[in-house]
Amino acid sequence: MRVAVAGAMGRMGTVACEALRRENEYCCGLARIPDPSREIVASLDEMLARRPDVLLDLTTQPGSYEISLAAVERGICTVVGSSGWSAEQRAALAKAAETRGIGALLVPNFSLGATLMMRFAEEAARFFPDAEIVEMHHSNKKDKPSGTARETASRIEALSRTTAAIHSVRLPGLVAHQEVLFGGSGELLTIRHDSFTRESFVPGMLAAVRAVVTRRGLSIGLDSILESRP
Repeated sequence: MRVAVAGAMGRMGTVACEALRRENEYCCGLARIPDPSREIVASLDEMLARRPDVLLDLTTQPGSYEISLAAVERGICTVVGSSGWSAEQRAALAKAAETRGIGALLVPNFSLGATLMMRFAEEAARFFPDAEIVEMHHSNKKDKPSGTARETASRIEALSRTTAAIHSVRLPGLVAHQEVLFGGSGELLTIRHDSFTRESFVPGMLAAVRAVVTRRGLSIGLDSILESRP
């Protein structure tokens, strides 16, 4: 397995490159400023010319769409860790993956715990239709609300037919945290997940890059690969 990382110099990219090196699965990285000592290049064409088996895209929009679509169109399985993709962009990526007969995986949150939180919230929505979401992230996070919060709200709405309000907090010191509050007669159910360091995303990230090579077409979220984990 040879994995290339787009956004290799970012917070998540740095963690991803270190984890892949530990697993002997790192191929190269892509960043605005190249660093030959760390196999980081500044050109998408140069990165793809190194023939990685998988591209792990940790850039932000709109660059994420352009980079991921280009990789898939050139036959490279791709895992996308960026949120904020429109339905039209998802459809274009899905079509490209189907055309090339390869896998693409769109993962708004690599945390296994956060994925389970959304599953549990989906189950709770069957019994508690009234819910609100509080998502808390570091002050440098650009999108608001987070992709995880939007996905959680979508799942709740699909089952309860009610809209879950989302409250966003951006403060220094936070990493990634979310509470889902379900209110009932005389009781409150709280489902909470906290990521205290970005290392919490590594197990899900590694699972994603290893699973995508066995897929065809576009899959969404870690939910789509959890059942195949030992």
